[in-house]
Amino acid sequence: MARGARWADNPLAVCERVLISLYTTDTVAEMLDRLSDGLRPGQILIDTTTGEPEQTARLGARLAARGVQYLDAPISGSSEQTRRGEVTVIAGGPRAAFDACRDLFTCCAAKTIYAGSCGGGAKMKLVSNLVLGLNRAALAEGLVFAQAIGLDAEAALQVLMNTMAYSRIMDTKGRKMVEGDFRAQARLSQHLKDIRLILAAAATAGQNLPLTETHRRLLEAAEAAGFGDADNSAVIRAFGPVGIGGGATKHADEEGGTLISANRH
Repeated sequence: MARGARWADNPLAVCERVLISLYTTDTVAEMLDRLSDGLRPGQILIDTTTGEPEQTARLGARLAARGVQYLDAPISGSSEQTRRGEVTVIAGGPRAAFDACRDLFTCCAAKTIYAGSCGGGAKMKLVSNLVLGLNRAALAEGLVFAQAIGLDAEAALQVLMNTMAYSRIMDTKGRKMVEGDFRAQARLSQHLKDIRLILAAAATAGQNLPLTETHRRLLEAAEAAGFGDADNSAVIRAFGPVGIGGGATKHADEEGGTLISANRH
């Protein structure tokens, strides 16, 4: 507000374009119901929530009946990457609304991709998160395996980053895994929420996802061990007693500081 923002008890009542960023589509729907007096024809709502695709599409149809244009526009990237404007926005919904919001996307994202009709953004984000999460889990398993057979985890990471095994996830999560630095860039429990959405969507489509089922169990094990609010690189703590990163683990507390705790395994 010191930089010129204005407070509104109902932003829908005073803004022609509204950016929404909440945890689930249920929460978005609840918020829109509570503030529905502010909805009016011609408005554009941009929802960056990683939501359930069919529910997202139904919400878009409901808003369209009131003349409101709805873009489901989830963000691919961590909270830290979002702060730096390095993320990709994947948007579904009316093409005219997408084109009308290019200036807003440019303010907060490095890339913006149009994913077709409403719900398309949510679907594509789940596909992206499936592959991204498995890359993270594969890296964790590889580092644990390296140490289990007597290799140095740091040396193994350097080899992986310079061979065909390389993925960009190594740039952002490799050192965090090796050092046991789990200060949150993107929380593990939040990714577990997305994995459950992926599996639900796959079940509806009649598709089996065995690797993602295994990934879900790994994330649940890490969450049960106390790493739900830690960075999602803490999936490495689901792999048993091999200790990567020494005897201490760094967590981010609610104030952004650092807490040190003994490894759970």
